[in-house]
Amino acid sequence: MRHRIISAALGSVLATLALTSATRAEKIQIGCTATSDCASAMVAVDEGIFRKHGLDAEMVLIGINSNIPAAILSNSIQIGGPTSTVFLQAADGGLDLVAVSGASIMTKTSNDAIAAFVRNGVTMNGPQDFKGKKVGAPGIGAFLQVLFVKWLVEKGVDPKSVNFVEVTFPTMADTIKSGGVDAVLTAEPFVMRMTNANLGTVGAHYAAELARTEPIIFYAASREWAEKNPETVRKFRAAIAEAAPVVNSDREKASAAIAKFTKQPLELVKLTTPNYAEPVLKPEQLGWWIDVMSAQKMLQSKLDLKKLILD
Repeated sequence: MRHRIISAALGSVLATLALTSATRAEKIQIGCTATSDCASAMVAVDEGIFRKHGLDAEMVLIGINSNIPAAILSNSIQIGGPTSTVFLQAADGGLDLVAVSGASIMTKTSNDAIAAFVRNGVTMNGPQDFKGKKVGAPGIGAFLQVLFVKWLVEKGVDPKSVNFVEVTFPTMADTIKSGGVDAVLTAEPFVMRMTNANLGTVGAHYAAELARTEPIIFYAASREWAEKNPETVRKFRAAIAEAAPVVNSDREKASAAIAKFTKQPLELVKLTTPNYAEPVLKPEQLGWWIDVMSAQKMLQSKLDLKKLILD
């Protein structure tokens, strides 16, 4: 009798341990800058979608996008949201990174939200007026800066005539106000915030003039980590695929998640539409970026598109 009681108790304990093990969520950290491009991950955290798929995900705020590859390789974060340009430069430099899921793509809405914002006291009537000016970008070689250089080239302006410096999104308003730069390459809601504060005016909607539809940001990991954790990657992809439609259709939930992560006022976030979330990423979508970056002499090697995205 005593043996049966002990056996039953042991069986109960083992069952409990098995259940706990099965339901314990795996911890991962996801790094992104203070933009809406990683909104699918933000929503997946806030709405419990990651947890539903067996992941205990934490969002980590990264000040400058170009710091994300290093954070991934140091394992400070397991997955990051680099811009297409930062990712390709890192891969070109020999960093073994792979894209694991799409995050955001350029659309008319996102392109209209991007601007070169000019401080008071500086007059900008066209591309030529950027010559000799100090322009702040949220990362040298990052998405906004590479697009701006592409725009300058198309307008016949030598990009070398512009002095680019790095200015993070959260510090742009203060930098513009202090006169530390003549203009910043930014996007909503920062454009509206600086406009409402009477810090200056929009000098150019350069992304709208380019009118592209390629990826802005996608989620990446080190190849070593991704290959060692295929089930984690599968769960991550499933969660992002579930969260993306929420970003694109539910403004309230998307705005709440973005405001929470970026530490921006909710009412301000609600004034701008999040960049379109697209979890599907195809190798050919990176082809245009490679061509543009090669023309700007940002890439030294011939990248294999098929190896850049994890199967």
